[in-house]
Amino acid sequence: MAKMEIKIGGFGGQGVILSGYIIGRAASIYDNKYATMIQAFGPEARGSSTSAQLIVSDEPVAYPYITAPNLMVLMSQEAYTKFSGELVSGGTLITDEELVTPHNLRNDIKHYSIPAARFAEELGKRMVSNIVMMGFTTAITKIIGEKAMGEAVKVSVPKGTEKLNHLAFVKGLEYGRKLVE
Repeated sequence: MAKMEIKIGGFGGQGVILSGYIIGRAASIYDNKYATMIQAFGPEARGSSTSAQLIVSDEPVAYPYITAPNLMVLMSQEAYTKFSGELVSGGTLITDEELVTPHNLRNDIKHYSIPAARFAEELGKRMVSNIVMMGFTTAITKIIGEKAMGEAVKVSVPKGTEKLNHLAFVKGLEYGRKLVE
């Protein structure tokens, strides 16, 4: 991996920005890579369109804005509608299968889907669906090592929720491993 441009999209309250932060932290602190992140959200924040854009690279990143995303993690239908067309040919699209119904899915991309929100509900808190997605993304893409992502999750989530978030991460990781084995 020389350079990976990543866009995470969803709505406010889904943990989109935290997900970007976790990927950047995992890459730069725990996986010996470089990372930049830019975030965008509507004025209402919770419930409005939200995105995080990251570049993860083996070399220093000179320009922090993404121009051609190789990976998209989309957690709402609005994010799919708004962003999916930006994904480069040969890119990877990851969606929450119960919140996103891909329309006119391009045949030049790889698409993976997980019932992240349902898995999070089964764990007892829908708010950890973003962490389920992070585990899944780790297994599917292997951009960042599992140990690095797991450590970044542990130190990035609110105090007292580490165990639940670890379970969410592992749930997504295991589901993704089954798909790529």
